[in-house]
Amino acid sequence: MKHLLTIAGSDSSGGAGIQADLKTFAAHGVFGMSVITAVTAQNTCGVTLVQDMTPDMITAQIDAVFSDIRVDGVKVGMVSRSASIRAIAEGLKKWKPPVVVIDPVMISKSGYPLLQPAACDTLIRELLPLATLLTPNLPEAEAICGFSIKTEGDMEKAATAILSMGAKAVLVKGGHLEGRKADDFLSDGKEGIWLSGERIKTEHTHGTGCTLSSALASNLAKGMSLLDSVQSGKKYVTTAIAHGIALGKGHGPTHHFVDLYKKAGIFEE
Repeated sequence: MKHLLTIAGSDSSGGAGIQADLKTFAAHGVFGMSVITAVTAQNTCGVTLVQDMTPDMITAQIDAVFSDIRVDGVKVGMVSRSASIRAIAEGLKKWKPPVVVIDPVMISKSGYPLLQPAACDTLIRELLPLATLLTPNLPEAEAICGFSIKTEGDMEKAATAILSMGAKAVLVKGGHLEGRKADDFLSDGKEGIWLSGERIKTEHTHGTGCTLSSALASNLAKGMSLLDSVQSGKKYVTTAIAHGIALGKGHGPTHHFVDLYKKAGIFEE
């Protein structure tokens, strides 16, 4: 069994962050571990408060896991401060995991800022070059690249810019594009591939970015190629969105275990 580590924030409502990552790991048949970078008070309606872990605590968690357990892949999610980013970057350089998928979480689904503006440059400088794969949505890609992304051509331009910053591969997610399509652009600098995406009409999309990046980390750690990992991950998250759970008063979470529940005969539509 592969062992996957998520380095991210905790979501008290269970739909995103560490909780979504661990559910996704379990659904992919890998053993999940966690380093918590921040504790958020949030529910399906939004985030009300964020408490960051100290850099020393982040470092201690990373060292505790790596010094005892083989880590086959890492997913990095919410990191709100420059000091936290530097602690994570130092830990990854020290322990050198074979797979690092970075989801540059900047704003919550409800619009709450999760990455301090001053920390964006630190993320670009310290963490981005360590990425086996970076998975920004369009607002995140705009913040990283410094220009507006409104078309598919802009997405290709953004991918080139991000790769020039040091990431080995990038998946620019097109869900924020206007129109019926929600296609993504995958590039490793050698080849760029457009992957079609189905736009599903639902409000229950809380944690989709966390879920996708964790699925990609799982697939890559299990030895799948980059393209196969992304295609499989997109299929998984599309199914999870299509069966999103009507939980709470706002944006409900995706369903991480649809296929497993169906096989067990306990799935309810």
